[in-house]
Amino acid sequence: MIAWPDSERRVIADYVRDLGMRTELACTVYRQILNSFQTVVERHTIIDQSTLEAWLSERTRYWAPSTTEHHARVVDRFLSYLAGEAVIAANPIDILRTDYQIRTRCSIWRALATTDPDAALAALRRPKPFGSFLGAMMRDHIALMRNRGYRYTTQTTWCLRFDRHLQAHPDLVSQPMEVMLESWRAVRSTHNHAAECERLEGILAKALRHKDPALKTRRPNPKPLQEVARHWRRPHIYSPADVRRMLNLARSYPSPRAPLRPLTIYTMLLLAYCAGLRRSEIARLNLGDVELGACTITIRETKFFKTRILPLSESVMAELVAYIDARRRAGGSQDPESGLFWHAQGSHRYTPTAVAWLLVDLLRRAGLKPRRGKIGPRLHDLRHSMVVNRILEWYRAGINPQDRLPFLATYMCHRDIHSTLVYITVTQDLLQEASERFRVLGAPCLTLTQEGRP
Repeated sequence: MIAWPDSERRVIADYVRDLGMRTELACTVYRQILNSFQTVVERHTIIDQSTLEAWLSERTRYWAPSTTEHHARVVDRFLSYLAGEAVIAANPIDILRTDYQIRTRCSIWRALATTDPDAALAALRRPKPFGSFLGAMMRDHIALMRNRGYRYTTQTTWCLRFDRHLQAHPDLVSQPMEVMLESWRAVRSTHNHAAECERLEGILAKALRHKDPALKTRRPNPKPLQEVARHWRRPHIYSPADVRRMLNLARSYPSPRAPLRPLTIYTMLLLAYCAGLRRSEIARLNLGDVELGACTITIRETKFFKTRILPLSESVMAELVAYIDARRRAGGSQDPESGLFWHAQGSHRYTPTAVAWLLVDLLRRAGLKPRRGKIGPRLHDLRHSMVVNRILEWYRAGINPQDRLPFLATYMCHRDIHSTLVYITVTQDLLQEASERFRVLGAPCLTLTQEGRP
């Protein structure tokens, strides 16, 4: 059990050493920042909001706001380390996040650095989740649906947005449900918001019917969803040449501080395209999920609470074996429960957000996506491309794709074949192969029919 603050500043020295920074100058800067913070803590004897404010007040006298913000991040990570080692009860920033319902830590530090921190924090305060007059009903309905086996994550987000709107408009308390929904619908005029309001109305109607089964079943309005579908962005189908270009770029991805990362990105891309894995499925893969002898990987508890075992081709499995060997030589944990895609920092596994950022950056470097913005091909389009290119291969091998669609639906972790059909984008190559198949199999039938006419 370590004690802090300590007069010899050994805790800070050990913490900075364990960070493994590349230069002694960086270590010196970190020690200076943390020593200045410890000096303030020793004067206040406790670590609370006032201590943070006092330290920030001293920092802002001599440093620019951007530099002070960087110093605050250093201290924040140190406080989280102390809380993790049970040296302090909790990081005071985490306490403020909970009290004020604030998402980001940086915004709290900025508020504490102002002349009136309490007012700045109050301006950042978010409404309490499900704190409106309909909050209890929505919360109970979400709990009921989750007990029935539904994830209900997206629906919860819709309910929380509506709940915050109701808290901001207390005058709606006495209004009928239709007026409340119309007020929420008027917030934005986008097609997606109109579709969200339509779905939310269905959720609320279902919640009310659970409380009073005598209520009539609501008839949904299909128009908002049809408008969203009409404006839906068409998936981009990556050609095999596109995928090869991305794979080649992945091997030379610039990462001097993490030598394993290029091979990691290369293997992630292989699984995203060849196995059609979602980014969350890639991030959740464990080392023990790879069966080298059987040439399979196990995808556990993904969408719709399904677990599936996917066979991989020999070429993909060979690349996966090469990555696992490189991961072992790089010092990766050999615990079967450790993340397959390992790195040396933090939780030692890539999060879904990190997987998406790396692969999207690869798309940009390959020239397939603009350098900025959300336009252009998406990461999820790799799943669409996997389906289309697989069907193309079946056509070229003389296999009837219709007979294989149930197997493809299972491989993709879809509930039924209809979900898989959404991924079938009609490209010129696919249309050509389908037309050729019809010419070979269907044209003779038409000829026989014409010959049989009197």
